[in-house]
Amino acid sequence: LAPYVRTGMTVLDVGSAMGFFSLPMAEMVGPGGKVVCVDAQPGMLSVLRRRAAKAGLADRVETHESTAHAIGLHARDGTFDFALAFTVLHEVGDLAGFLREIFTLLKPGALFLLTEPIQHVRRTDFEQTTSLAEAQGFTVIDRPRIRLSHTAVLERPSDHTECPVTRVRKD
Repeated sequence: LAPYVRTGMTVLDVGSAMGFFSLPMAEMVGPGGKVVCVDAQPGMLSVLRRRAAKAGLADRVETHESTAHAIGLHARDGTFDFALAFTVLHEVGDLAGFLREIFTLLKPGALFLLTEPIQHVRRTDFEQTTSLAEAQGFTVIDRPRIRLSHTAVLERPSDHTECPVTRVRKD
């Protein structure tokens, strides 16, 4: 995560579970940063809060319980510098809606690191996911190698102010 997460950032960890990536990112963003951890399981978020407190990172970690259908952070649209979805998309029902929501939560120019496990997701399915992300307005800018994973780094282009799917034409 070091190439993507820096001091002072506001980071979104979708499907954070108990914070395997959340806590290291909280260290990386420093005292002026924030990691917003989203999970559909309240028990996982409870464990994450305890782990963050024990590590002295509670002031940098915020938890949010999502629903089965939405992340539910619309009040924070356009505020995130980076988003991570590590091996979670194969569990999402409305993939287009999820990707659209991530797009709107990110600042223009922000990055989204997406990984899926090779043992659960076929390469062709992952490519369909990245194509769907591109249809939401993302640009695939890199495909770093992460062991046992399909991976893509997506960018919300700076020249888009909103998701192309939800853009309203004003004549």
